[in-house]
Amino acid sequence: MNLVNRIERWGDTHHPKWIDGLRVLLGLVLIWKGVQFINNIDLLKAQIDEHPFLTVVSFGLAHIIVFAHLVGGLFITLGLLTRAGVIANLPILLGAVFFINSSTNLFAVYSEMALSLVVLFLLCFFLVEGSGPLSVDEYMRRHPEKVRGS
Repeated sequence: MNLVNRIERWGDTHHPKWIDGLRVLLGLVLIWKGVQFINNIDLLKAQIDEHPFLTVVSFGLAHIIVFAHLVGGLFITLGLLTRAGVIANLPILLGAVFFINSSTNLFAVYSEMALSLVVLFLLCFFLVEGSGPLSVDEYMRRHPEKVRGS
């Protein structure tokens, strides 16, 4: 049995139901931060105008952040492919934590260092823990006949 299967089996057997509420809250926070990033797009455009060499990178980075937060947050909230949603958001949160005080202010949306650290910790936690018993993944595991369309 490989390491991923052992981690998943441990997560399934040691998962209280209240942790699912925490997972849903984490997903909603990520969705909220994605919407907040969209609402503050003028700040990003101003930074791009100040640093022309960041134009291509910043434009792509903004779209990746918004997509990962919105789609990954939705997946985490629903418990659908939770680990994939976590993996999509981990690099963004690592960047937010390490570049939060950067001179370019590219991550100005992540002005709350404590929130970034808590979200990063929870992402690492749910990477190991998985989606839990109150999730779409668990429903699909328990009802494979409904998933196949039979």
